[in-house]
Amino acid sequence: MAGGSDRTVSGRGADRDAEFAAYMAARQPSLLRTAYLLSGDPHTAEDLVQTALAKLYLSWDKVRDQQMIDGYVRRILVNEHNSLWRRAWKRREHASETLPEQGYTHAPDDGLQAALWNFVQTLPRKQRAVVVLRYYEDMSEAEIARVLGISPGTVKSQASRALATLRGRAAETDALAGYRSDPTDTDREGEEAR
Repeated sequence: MAGGSDRTVSGRGADRDAEFAAYMAARQPSLLRTAYLLSGDPHTAEDLVQTALAKLYLSWDKVRDQQMIDGYVRRILVNEHNSLWRRAWKRREHASETLPEQGYTHAPDDGLQAALWNFVQTLPRKQRAVVVLRYYEDMSEAEIARVLGISPGTVKSQASRALATLRGRAAETDALAGYRSDPTDTDREGEEAR
């Protein structure tokens, strides 16, 4: 009889591993993108995703609502990113001029995305997390609040402060000269004039 229950347990383990492997294969590119947007470094992003997936695997059976897995993993990513800078070994690391390999490529753009991203990287961690989840991951304020464990009002205020900071920094420099911040601005000005 003991042999039969061992097969059942190992069968559940195989199902668990197969479910996790399927989730990981489907979501890893999106998680890597989120981690990169949080950290600004492709190697740190890979480490964040690896850590997040390892933590998810350990608690895979505990996740009751399968619809909430993405939010749970994003929360792990944000927490790991925030705690990364507290670790002593991270403070001893130094960036080098040359990269040993190129594993992450970006689509070419006209410079606008790079200029905006440079501004986003200067935001405080919480504001950057809100901006990344809202505007890069296209999450709602309620979803962001749930992922970050803060109120929707805090999400709104952090987003508002972040956008004000970004607008101010863009106005101070000519990095975004020639780009309209909102394509509907001319429409709004026309409506207000009426």
